[in-house]
Amino acid sequence: MTFRIDKVGIIGAGTMGGGIAAHLANLGIPVVLLDIVPFDLTEAEKDDLKARNRIVQGGFDRMAKAKPANLARKDRADLITLGNTEDDFDKLADCDWIVEVIIEKLGPKQELMARLDAIRKPNTIISSNTSGIPINRIADGRSPE
Repeated sequence: MTFRIDKVGIIGAGTMGGGIAAHLANLGIPVVLLDIVPFDLTEAEKDDLKARNRIVQGGFDRMAKAKPANLARKDRADLITLGNTEDDFDKLADCDWIVEVIIEKLGPKQELMARLDAIRKPNTIISSNTSGIPINRIADGRSPE
């Protein structure tokens, strides 16, 4: 089977997630980069999109300022759409490939896979950037597709 990758979702905007997003943007592929909403929001910040996207914005900013540069050209940053996993999760629904790059704990990875299974389109490639958790444990109970 041949797959065409026209849009990629990255969940986790840390060093790895931001770097993966940059390299895909360098290829001209649009990317949706999401991270969690900060746990420490004040009541006033809970409805403030800038505050809710503080973590993903911080990851993006670190990636954009990295030396050596992650982005081949500054305008490639325009291919990366930022958001959070509460307000923007539905933006992953039309991605051809989704990469999980979150905390290295089994529970959160399994919860994320269940959420992805519910919104992804058929034949979406879902992968994990895990460094130590067996992929069969992360995918336990998920669709074999």
